[in-house]
Amino acid sequence: EGLARPLAALEARLVAVLDDPPDWLDGPGRARVEGAAAGLRLRGQLLAAWVGLLARLGGAADPDFIDWFAVDRIEGREYDVGVHRRWLDPTRPLARAVFEPAHGIVVTSATLRGGCGGDAAVMQGLTWEVGELRTGVGHLALPPQRFAVDSPFDYAANARVLIVTDLRRGDLPALATAYRRLIEAADGGTLGLFTAIARLKAVHARIADPLARAGLPLLAQHVDPIDTGTLVDIFRAEPRASLLGTDALRDGVDVPGQSLRLVVMEGVPWPRPTVVHAARRAAFGGAAYDDLVTSARLRQAFGRLIRRADDRGTFVLIGPAVPSRLLGAFPPGTRVERVDLDTAVAAVRAGIAVPQPA
Repeated sequence: EGLARPLAALEARLVAVLDDPPDWLDGPGRARVEGAAAGLRLRGQLLAAWVGLLARLGGAADPDFIDWFAVDRIEGREYDVGVHRRWLDPTRPLARAVFEPAHGIVVTSATLRGGCGGDAAVMQGLTWEVGELRTGVGHLALPPQRFAVDSPFDYAANARVLIVTDLRRGDLPALATAYRRLIEAADGGTLGLFTAIARLKAVHARIADPLARAGLPLLAQHVDPIDTGTLVDIFRAEPRASLLGTDALRDGVDVPGQSLRLVVMEGVPWPRPTVVHAARRAAFGGAAYDDLVTSARLRQAFGRLIRRADDRGTFVLIGPAVPSRLLGAFPPGTRVERVDLDTAVAAVRAGIAVPQPA
């Protein structure tokens, strides 16, 4: 505010000069005065925005929002600062802006009913509550109608989950070796999922050349200068290719058939401890909210594997400590085994039929 007042006063003086120009103000001089006034006006608008943002700091907290001040750094150097705001429950504005004006809404998903834990009865009781929490239909005046059908897929016969327990978290050379061996065992056709872009790039750098020499193309989101949709198209068209990626591939890839027969996920996808997550965690159940988010991510990742009735494949989760309560994220009947890397590689090699060229 101390900066804004003299800026506004100086801008007003310059505008007054333009409105009643003196005899000595020629064309170039007028242009300079106009430019200075416009610059002061822009800076005044920026300062007004900052005044509004800073007014929220130290005042009464709004229970509907998460507010915080952050300094962003790259390599130890500050490059941006900001006051941020997020809805505590983002489904509230969704319900108000999208659901309420509509005559009717259909919300459908293969993973809509959530929950985790080993007790099937408890899971069944919680699933619809989780779905309503995640979609925001609980904010509507009328309760939703529920409808569910069993999956048409035979997961017990066509899919399995292998949890690799003998790799230490943070050991990038070992992680890269695991990805290379598993991709080679499957002869390609692998979707590799990562929870961090830095680890994706590090693993790609270590395994791209060995796989290329073996005739196994490797594509990678955040590495190849190609948009994600095109990378998926290439992956879908080449049965011996493999694709590495992060969240976008975990949640939205449809590759049926032999082109995707192995999914490898690097670590349990726990939520990052951000300010937003900490606030929502406190509001929505603490550790149970962490499990809810993580289970949803595991379900989405596993869902990339079986896309039609004749699909077969293996889901490999690399994690020395995967809580048993999270195994409820996988469809009922799916075989889940905890094994070492050698056993996982042998199982992938023996259990996946390599497509033969026509």
